[in-house]
Amino acid sequence: MKRFLLFLILIAFALLLFWLGKQFGSKNVNQEILSNSLIVKEIAELASLEVQGSATTKQSNVVDDGTWMNNMKKAFVENTVWVTVPYVAKYGVDVDSTNFKVEISDKKIVVRLPEPKLLSYELRVDRMETANRKGWLLFSNDETYTGVQKKLYTESRGQLEGNKLYINQSKEKVVKIIREYYKPWLKDHELVVEFGGAKMPLLN
Repeated sequence: MKRFLLFLILIAFALLLFWLGKQFGSKNVNQEILSNSLIVKEIAELASLEVQGSATTKQSNVVDDGTWMNNMKKAFVENTVWVTVPYVAKYGVDVDSTNFKVEISDKKIVVRLPEPKLLSYELRVDRMETANRKGWLLFSNDETYTGVQKKLYTESRGQLEGNKLYINQSKEKVVKIIREYYKPWLKDHELVVEFGGAKMPLLN
């Protein structure tokens, strides 16, 4: 919520300066806000995409192939665990002085950013759901669940790090917000936003 409020303040500040420049005919004011890369950097960093979902995994010491041996294992020593944990993930751009640049010309605004990536990933273990199936000779073992949780975290995080859909949605969100910031100047300028050197198509 604080990040969103800060973003709104930055946009309002930009629009206010633009209006002042119009009112008092100051080209310097407009040029300053147009080329203020620090504000654009803050906006890009604030434009993170939050994704929520559930990660699920299963761990078992038996194979359900119907053989006599495995049926015996299932009856006496099976240890099968299912774990489902909600997660919260955030995607965005990790901006520094080496991978961010704003270039202004008479007709074009070019914003160069790094590729969006998974910035944070949290498993909501307080809302974890578990189920197990044990053989007659086994008792409950909390260490089993601990191991499954670690496996679940590693596997699900790896899947989200390579999720192209969420990465593209993150790009679209960043572009939309940067476009909103530069909206007063888009009658006279073309806006180009690049991620990792690749130009991002701009939506109307």
